[in-house]
Amino acid sequence: MKHFDIILFSSVAVLSGFGLLMIFEASSFVAFRDFSDKYYYIKDQSVWIVLGFIGLLFFSMFDYHKLYILALPLLLAALVLLILVFIPGIGVAALGARRWINLGFFVLQPAEFVKLALSIYLAAWFSSKEKGRLFAFLLLLGVVIALIMLEPDMGTAGIILAEAIVIYFVSGANILTFLLFFPIMGFLGYLLIILEPYRAARLNAFLTPQELLTSSSYHVKQILIALGMGGLTGVGLGNSLQKYAYLPENTTDSIFAIIAEELGFVGSSIVIFLLMVVVWRGLTIASHAKDQFGKLLAAGITTFLGVQTLINLGAQTVLFPVTGVPLPFISYGGSALIVDMCAIGVLLNIARFGRQNK
Repeated sequence: MKHFDIILFSSVAVLSGFGLLMIFEASSFVAFRDFSDKYYYIKDQSVWIVLGFIGLLFFSMFDYHKLYILALPLLLAALVLLILVFIPGIGVAALGARRWINLGFFVLQPAEFVKLALSIYLAAWFSSKEKGRLFAFLLLLGVVIALIMLEPDMGTAGIILAEAIVIYFVSGANILTFLLFFPIMGFLGYLLIILEPYRAARLNAFLTPQELLTSSSYHVKQILIALGMGGLTGVGLGNSLQKYAYLPENTTDSIFAIIAEELGFVGSSIVIFLLMVVVWRGLTIASHAKDQFGKLLAAGITTFLGVQTLINLGAQTVLFPVTGVPLPFISYGGSALIVDMCAIGVLLNIARFGRQNK
């Protein structure tokens, strides 16, 4: 317990508990309408939080050095899971996407698992010096991102791209190499947006939110209404109007808009502050890790948590186009929550072993 990062653990515990409260506030009407049980969503989330904390505690005690040996099997398992989403009878399609696998007792979203598995693999791979691995790295990254884009899930693909680049750079790679790739990746990203009608519609809604309500800009309009209603101190806990099915995805991707409406700028700022604390502690743990593997792994985990937070909050404050990226530790959903909790457990373990000799 001497080296246990109580600040990181406490921040995650508070965010998770607060998320449970907000999921109930945001979902009670829709849950009663659809399932005749206003506690439907909160009961699911409670189970996932328990499983998440079990995973957190397990990985906080599981020596992260052993993950080095498991890096390749974890990556292969992640790739197999990504492929399984496209197999009829195994993969689950919803809202025009195939991102899930039905395990009977649980619906798994493999792309969430990939974020952690890829961080572990790249940290293990890049913890030793090796020449001429840029092509192999880009090939692996291309395969992973291609599988995720086929689901399609551009938000998660962006998160994985960011974590991979950070791990590669922190391992000692020449930053000039990637500066040459940024314009190319930006151009390819733009092509992927304009060639897919629903992505192009989201981009147009982001660029022209002042237009009249349409099917493509309705989500953005409702987000702006929620933010405007919240003002400085909010309309009060439980008094949201947007939760009455006006705001799409109000328990998952857009739960921050409900938070902003009910708790206002003040409450929203506290949530953002706690999320920033998580990123700060992750960066601190990475900088104090006593070995290269721990340093790269902590950097990768912190990057995917930080970029996921940035993309979600950017979309919910209309700084980015709307994406299907959940807010860490707060949004409704099992796969993301459990993976994020396990990742925090790994960070806590790195903090423990990384500080022993300091």
